[in-house]
Amino acid sequence: MSLRLCLLACLLVAAQASKDANMQLKPTRWLTTSDLESVPSLNDITWERLESQPLEQGAKLIEKIYHVGQIKHDLTPSFVPSPSNVNVWIVKSNGQKVEAKLNNYVEIAKSQPGFGEDEVTIVLTGLPQNSQPAKKAMRKLVQAYVQRYNLQQLQKNAQEQQIKTTDYDYTSSEETADQWKSAKTSSGDLIIIDLGSTLTNFKRYAMLDVANTGAMIGQTLVELTNKGVPQEIIHLIGQGIAAHVAGAAGNKFTSETGHKLRRITGLDPAKLLSKRPQTLVGLSRGDADFVDAIHTSSFAMGSPIRCGDVDFYPNGPSVAVPGSENVIEAVARATRYFAESVRPGSERNFPAVPANSLKQYKEQDGFGKRAYMGLQTDFDLRGDYILQVNAQSPFGQRSPALKQAAYHGVHRAQN
Repeated sequence: MSLRLCLLACLLVAAQASKDANMQLKPTRWLTTSDLESVPSLNDITWERLESQPLEQGAKLIEKIYHVGQIKHDLTPSFVPSPSNVNVWIVKSNGQKVEAKLNNYVEIAKSQPGFGEDEVTIVLTGLPQNSQPAKKAMRKLVQAYVQRYNLQQLQKNAQEQQIKTTDYDYTSSEETADQWKSAKTSSGDLIIIDLGSTLTNFKRYAMLDVANTGAMIGQTLVELTNKGVPQEIIHLIGQGIAAHVAGAAGNKFTSETGHKLRRITGLDPAKLLSKRPQTLVGLSRGDADFVDAIHTSSFAMGSPIRCGDVDFYPNGPSVAVPGSENVIEAVARATRYFAESVRPGSERNFPAVPANSLKQYKEQDGFGKRAYMGLQTDFDLRGDYILQVNAQSPFGQRSPALKQAAYHGVHRAQN
């Protein structure tokens, strides 16, 4: 009799525990009824609305949609853009652009003299380019790479006194006349895959099928390497939700070739508002030989979740970085930061140290060695890094990162 009572008591405890666990998953446990009723449908949310809303209001809206979707699992990704509708620009070192489509850019790129002989940078946009913050950020990134790849000629002209300081196309206010003259030269090719412009409304963005879109782009990378471009020189960069597309593209490339891309960079990897249950998707370490990410809107459109070998959190995980007026601008700031690090002479504008929060960083309680966020990030870095940034350009503070109590010098790349 006592054994039966014991078993019955155990069953009751287990049932109550299960009930409590289920209750914890209900939206009403952390959202009020009025909150749930006020969550608009995806059709009612527009890019214009998000750009015009105050930052905190827009962030709260995105958070509601994300959390409700995680509970209900009623948002299944369904949008995959047609390759013929995805614009691609092959940017020459002089800034001229050759237009193509996703389904033919490989052939057009390879027809350009010298293409694929040096580094190849491929950028996937993840925001609509009719948004002013997104458009400006991408323009700055293109300008920075044009300067990087055209620097040798600019320096040669300067030495021959054929170029004036005013002839140099500065991308922000912090540059000085001498920075670029002494910078290390590099050459390469830049390709912009404008995935963001296919996301003409917010519903398309929310319902983007990251896995299949990434597989489609990954297949073009296979074609590119089949045409003689080594995967070791390819750097794939994804903005916002396109960071996850880049990760899926890297997976597709590896599954088809048995090799990994050299590097994938995520510029504020987004929250995935729709995904298939019991499926792993999204940018993660292992998608390339080296994966790095810059998080600028962790608690808005972006995600605080670590997704790289090294993750940088300017001013710590937060709704947005300083100076952002809305959720779209907060995402675009990661692109602006990276562009600043690409510009010749500014590669070390963003010193950072390993830490778990901005508070820990400011209290000098971080750990490890100083490193740099951006283009020149060392490939053997691992972990989470915190740094402080400015609200306006120049964004990088350039001065050494705040010295920590457990500071051990500057990180040196392993050869």
